[in-house]
Amino acid sequence: MMKTPPPPPTSSIVADAVPDTLRDGAAPALPRLGLAWRAWLIRLATHLPAVLFLATVLSPPLNHDVAAVLNFSERWLAGEHLYTELIDVNPPLIFVLNLVPAAIAAWTPIGSVAALQLCLVALAGLSLWLCARLRRDRVEGVAEAAVLSALLPLAAVVSGYDFGQREVLMATLALPYAILAARRADGVPTAPRLRLGVAVIAALGFALKPHFLAVPALVEAALLLRQGPRRGFRDPVPWVMAGVWLLYLLSIPVLFPAYLGYVVPLVWQYYLDQGGQSLWQVLLTPQMGAATVLLALLLPFALRREAGNLSLVLALSATGAFASAWVQHKGWTYHVAPILMLGGVLAGLLAARWVDRNLPPAGARRAAPVLGLVAAAALGFVAVRGGEAPFREIQFADTKAGRLTAWLRGEAYGERLLILSPDIFPVYPALNYAQAQSTLRTMNMWLLQGVYRSCPADGERYRQPWEMSRAEFFVYRTVAEDFAKAPPAAVLIDRNPGIPWCGREFDFVEYFSRHPLFAATWRHYHQQGEIEGYRLFVRDD
Repeated sequence: MMKTPPPPPTSSIVADAVPDTLRDGAAPALPRLGLAWRAWLIRLATHLPAVLFLATVLSPPLNHDVAAVLNFSERWLAGEHLYTELIDVNPPLIFVLNLVPAAIAAWTPIGSVAALQLCLVALAGLSLWLCARLRRDRVEGVAEAAVLSALLPLAAVVSGYDFGQREVLMATLALPYAILAARRADGVPTAPRLRLGVAVIAALGFALKPHFLAVPALVEAALLLRQGPRRGFRDPVPWVMAGVWLLYLLSIPVLFPAYLGYVVPLVWQYYLDQGGQSLWQVLLTPQMGAATVLLALLLPFALRREAGNLSLVLALSATGAFASAWVQHKGWTYHVAPILMLGGVLAGLLAARWVDRNLPPAGARRAAPVLGLVAAAALGFVAVRGGEAPFREIQFADTKAGRLTAWLRGEAYGERLLILSPDIFPVYPALNYAQAQSTLRTMNMWLLQGVYRSCPADGERYRQPWEMSRAEFFVYRTVAEDFAKAPPAAVLIDRNPGIPWCGREFDFVEYFSRHPLFAATWRHYHQQGEIEGYRLFVRDD
């Protein structure tokens, strides 16, 4: 008879039942998986605001000023001459840059709006890639690294509806410049090609408007004080940027002589005072007021030595952006967008550096992902404002711009239109979405608004041709002659002329019909309809 073997000792049974991962003090597999999932979810949630804002900036409507500049670049590429047949106050660089999406639209099936958005996202991606390259060997605390990784992508798209404005482009390209400036202040060497690339694209960003030079002026002055004259003057970055600006400045009278000889005097005489406010009134506007409070709160902390050089550079960059917005006397959302972008990153960075300094290493490591999440959420919530992103995009179809877009798509898709309106918005981007082209030599009637800021001295509603200034006669003559030479398919006329009341309303058709060429051509048009105060007249077949 076979004997039943005795049961093994209890300790042996327990040992056999315990997985290998629990022996020798090993951590349980399930909790470790849970921690990994939690970290992954936190990282996902951290980048969710950036993803949502990216979806917002890619949704209609395209910013009106951005759309108008794109339309001019398309017309320039098609053969019209910049600053003689296309009159605008913007210096040429932004039109040159917009030739890229205009060419993509002309030579590929991609539409102009999609091509521009593709270029803008690619530019933001380039900026973030340069930031990542510059951060690779930079000493960062765990909280600082988490916050910068969360906020830099969000800063590139947090401008919402203003995405693509020159201020936003400048701030986007200022992000890698700020990190490079901090490396220079810290004495960290940077690969020459990387340093050169960042300096060149930053210089192009700052060259988009003369006001933007306040940003590198403050940063480079601070670096010169930190480094000392001997080291500072040997630094190639400011010299590279100065070289780019000098070449651009010298190219303007050579390639665009009409800009300095004709457009700039018009700007000084008729444009700068339109819609402007005093310096103190601007500070009381909602946008500039909020920017002032933000800088007042951040600067005392950013200027402390323990805040670090990157905090200092971001603070000075935001201050330069504030000065740029202030001197433009408007205080519009896109003017203060760089302060939101740079100041938002600065606020998160200051909080992160405090955590890295004051918490033990283990506590800082635990707090870092959560701090990155909180910083991204906070910046996203601050950027969500009534009437702006994402509400503008969500409600687009039911807005004035959306209804005008749908109407022009149905009535004048792909056509040439004479636009008689003081508005940029909503004429743009409605024209862009309808793939229509304006025949007007200016983006709107800003020049006519400028010459009729005050009523004619003789009490008449309109000046006679022999009484007109050179600027007014230019508008009066070219609108009539262009209209008669190549009659467009339709004419879009705004009931609101944007010109002061002088005994009676200014009527665009009545004004231009005094020219015999305009009057003869106008007889061949009839009204097709009206929407949102815009009347559409189409040419008789």
